[in-house]
Amino acid sequence: MAAETIARDSGDATAPASAAGSAGMFAALRAAHAREPATDWSTRARRLRALKSLILDNRAAIAAAIAVDFGRRPAEETDLLEVFPCLSGIRYALRHGRRWMRPRRNWAGTWFLPARTELRRQPLGVVGIIAPWNYPLYLAAGPLTDALVAGNRVLLKMPELTPRFSALFAQLVASHFAADEVAVVNGGADAARAFAALPFDHLLFTGSTAIGREVMRAAAANLTPVTLELGGKSPAIIGPEARFGHAVERIVVGKLLNAGQTCIAPDYVLLPRARVPAFVEAARAAVAKLYPDLRDNAQYAGIASDRHFARLASLCDDAVASGASAHLLASPARGARVFTPTALTDVDDRMQVMQQEIFGPLLPLLPYDTLDQALDYVAAHAHPLALYVFDENPATIDRVLAHVHAGGVTVNDTILHIAQHHLPFGGTGASGMGAYHGEFGFRTFSRMTPVFRQARWNAVRLLAPPYGAAFRGLLKGRRGREAAGGAAAAWAGRARTRPARASAITWRIHNRESSSRE
Repeated sequence: MAAETIARDSGDATAPASAAGSAGMFAALRAAHAREPATDWSTRARRLRALKSLILDNRAAIAAAIAVDFGRRPAEETDLLEVFPCLSGIRYALRHGRRWMRPRRNWAGTWFLPARTELRRQPLGVVGIIAPWNYPLYLAAGPLTDALVAGNRVLLKMPELTPRFSALFAQLVASHFAADEVAVVNGGADAARAFAALPFDHLLFTGSTAIGREVMRAAAANLTPVTLELGGKSPAIIGPEARFGHAVERIVVGKLLNAGQTCIAPDYVLLPRARVPAFVEAARAAVAKLYPDLRDNAQYAGIASDRHFARLASLCDDAVASGASAHLLASPARGARVFTPTALTDVDDRMQVMQQEIFGPLLPLLPYDTLDQALDYVAAHAHPLALYVFDENPATIDRVLAHVHAGGVTVNDTILHIAQHHLPFGGTGASGMGAYHGEFGFRTFSRMTPVFRQARWNAVRLLAPPYGAAFRGLLKGRRGREAAGGAAAAWAGRARTRPARASAITWRIHNRESSSRE
């Protein structure tokens, strides 16, 4: 995601908040967690249902606020890309959350039987979430769902580039949650910096790689663990045996959702050299099918800010000035901040459009002569957040997956891997660290606590001073392990299925060692 400062990725200039204000909110959440460090399932489920009601009951108002912020954003797109995924994620958490909470029980190591072990999931405490402007509902409520099902209190920092939605969301949160359960910070640069510097138990940031570094530096002062959902240039690779028409249409769909303002949108296309002209024509046909009369089509989203619109125009102008060709994929769009979909050919890495994450409806086309060239190109650049590969040959697909590292992959389509609750979503390298969604989000926002439960009768005295013959035999190789190890190696396998027998043997070992010491 393109951004210059932490304040531009987050904050709400229409609802100023001081550094002291965010610190006060945090303190209230921290105190509440101290009073109730372990939340039961009924409490977690109640909070999830409150979030569900917040979204479902205010769906029209949410879509209207986002449309005003973007200048133009269809309610259908907000429903499809934000409301539906949020509600689906909440339902999934309600269905599975109780099971995720259950301790996982197991046996102890051989020498410690019949003790047993378990893994218990505990809430981290207070989680911070910094949401971006491109999907202000989904990228706030999505991680919020995961943090709540894990039993945490949450403080959210909303984006400044969607001031109307950010203000609305703050009001809705205040009316659906207690102030010591979930709270929202809106503010400018000072509030953004103060938020990132708070001593959260975990901090999740969604935004640009550059701002992710700033957030990580601020969190490091408190040793706060971070999940960074960043961006990068996500490639789409059209293989030699791809269904070409299908590939073009699905790439165009993924590129033009939200007018390209999507962190996992296809950023550029690698395709066989001879197919470049055909791609341009097929893309025009796809745009005409998806957005008839795009000049006045209200289902095509606007660009979120004047600054971002100007940046896209500059990227296109720089590419053309450096030798690229721009191909409009529709008649020039009308309306403020409506950017016409454009394919770029004859591009190279000297151009800004190939150095920056585009985050808009500009689509560079990079030809290759062999698939190896395409794979080498992707491998030579920073790991992307997403990878899209189109081909009908399973061997080719496996070859691409084996050679390209990316945060997530969709094969023969775009975008859809993010909508799978049973798959983690996250980046790698410059595109991020950590992951969430579904059970993976539950794990991110909870701590796995290992527990060892000692049995009443056990053989640990063999390992304690004063060290006698049995202990020395324990350290000697096979004979020691079998004889002096308390018969540990000899009866370990049977002990797992015969705990009563294991206890008896342990008791005999205990008595034998006690007698030898006497």
